[in-house]
Amino acid sequence: MTDADRSQRTRWRALAVGLVAAFMTLLDVSIVNVAVPSIRTTLDANAGDLQWVLSGYALTFGLTLVPAGRFGDARGRRDVFVAGLAGFTLSSAAAGLAQSPIWLILTRLLQGASAGVVTPQVSGLIQQLFQPAERGRPFGLLGATMGISTAIGPLLGGIIIRLGGAHEGWRWVFYVNVPIGAATIALGWRLIPTRQEGGRQRESLDPVGVLLLGLGVVLLLLPLVQRQQWRSPLTWLLMPAGFAVLAGFGYWERRFARRGQPLFQLTLFRLRSYALGALISVLYFGGFTAIFFLFSLFLQSGLGYSPLLAGVAITPFALGSAAAAALGGQIVNRFGRPLVAIGLIAVAAGLTGAFVALHFVPGHGAPLATAGPLLLAGLGSGLVITPNQTLTLSQVPVPEAGSASGMLLTGQRIGAAMGIAGVGSVFFATLAATNEGWSRAFRDALLVAIGFVLAALIAALGDIVANSRRTGR
Repeated sequence: MTDADRSQRTRWRALAVGLVAAFMTLLDVSIVNVAVPSIRTTLDANAGDLQWVLSGYALTFGLTLVPAGRFGDARGRRDVFVAGLAGFTLSSAAAGLAQSPIWLILTRLLQGASAGVVTPQVSGLIQQLFQPAERGRPFGLLGATMGISTAIGPLLGGIIIRLGGAHEGWRWVFYVNVPIGAATIALGWRLIPTRQEGGRQRESLDPVGVLLLGLGVVLLLLPLVQRQQWRSPLTWLLMPAGFAVLAGFGYWERRFARRGQPLFQLTLFRLRSYALGALISVLYFGGFTAIFFLFSLFLQSGLGYSPLLAGVAITPFALGSAAAAALGGQIVNRFGRPLVAIGLIAVAAGLTGAFVALHFVPGHGAPLATAGPLLLAGLGSGLVITPNQTLTLSQVPVPEAGSASGMLLTGQRIGAAMGIAGVGSVFFATLAATNEGWSRAFRDALLVAIGFVLAALIAALGDIVANSRRTGR
C-alpha cells in the first residue's frame, strides 16, 4: 500500500469517528422528548423542570459552538474533540444516574455544552482533511448524519424505553452514550490529526468576544426556550437586549481584528455564499425542527400513540433525508445553489401534502396518510442541509473553518428555537381556541412551518439570481 493510499484511508477513518460523535450529540437534541413521561413519574418533575431538561441542552449547545470552533482552529482539533467527547460521555452517565430533577437539569446543561464543543470540530475536520472539490461527499455524509439523528431520535428513544422498561427505561437513553463515547474517544485520539499545517498555536482567544457572544445568545434564546414557563410580556424584552449585545459583539470583533485574531471573522459575511447560506440555514431550521417536536406531540398526546409508534411514524422523513443527503453531497458541486432551491421546493410540497392528508384523514390513520408527503419532505431536506452547508463553507479559509462552522450551527440553534416558539405558539393557540382538536392545531402549525421554508427558498432564489447576473447566464 502506498503512502497516498494509507493517508486516504486514515482521513476517512478520522471522518467516520467524527460522524459517530456528531450522531451522538445531535441525537440527544430529540431522543429525550419521548422519555419525558417516564422522567416526570420517576423523578416527580414538574413542567418547569421538564422544560429545562429539554431546552437546557439546546441552550448550552448553542453557547459553546463558536468558542469551541475557534479554540479548535487555534490549538488543534483532536484535543478539543476528545475533551468535549469525554465531557459528553461523563455527563451522559451522570444524567442516567439522576435522582432528582435538579441533578438531571445540571447534567443536561453539561451535556449540551460538551456537545457544542464536539460538533464544530467535525465540520472543521472536513475542511482540514479534504480539498474544496472533495468536500461534497464528506459533507453529504455529515448532512445524512444530521438528518437521521434529528428525525430518528424519537424512534430510537421509543425502542430503548420499551427494552429498558417504562419506569427506568429513560435512564438507558443516556447510558447508551457511555460505551459508544468511550470507544469514540480512543479512536479519535488515535486517528484525528493533532493540528493542521501552519495552525495558530499561542494567540489570544478573545475572551471579551466569547463573553459578549455568549450573553447575546443567552438573551435571545431564553425567552424562546422558556416561553411556556415565563408568561410575562416583559420576558420578550430580553430579545432586543440580546440583539443590542450582539451588535456590541460585532463592534468589538471589528476592533479586536485590528490587533489580533478575533473569535469570529465578521469579514466572512462579505462572502455571499456564507452570508446567504447562513440565512437559509436559520430560516430552514426554523420550520424543519418544529415539525418533529409537534408531530410527536400530536401523535402521543392527541392520538394516544406510544413513543415507539410515534417514532415509527416519523421514519419516512428520516429515510428520505438520509438517502438524499448522501446524493446531494456528491452532486452539489455540479448544480450549486439551485439544488438547494429544488430541495426547499420539495420540502414545501411535502409539508403541504401532509396538510392536505390531515384534512381528509385527521384521526388514527394520520401516520399512514402522511407517510408519502413526509418521505417527499425528507428527500427535499436531504437536498437542503448538506448542499447548503457545503456551499456556505466552500470559500471559508481552513484556519477559520471551526469558528465559521460554529457560527453556522449557532444560527441553526437560534432558528430552531425561533421555529419551535413561533410554530408552537400557533399550535397551542389553535388547540385552546377551537373544538377541532389536535389535527386542526397541527395543520395550522404546518402552515407556519411552510412559511419558514418558503422564506428560505426566497433567499436561495436571491442567491441564484445574483449569481446568474454576475456570470451573465
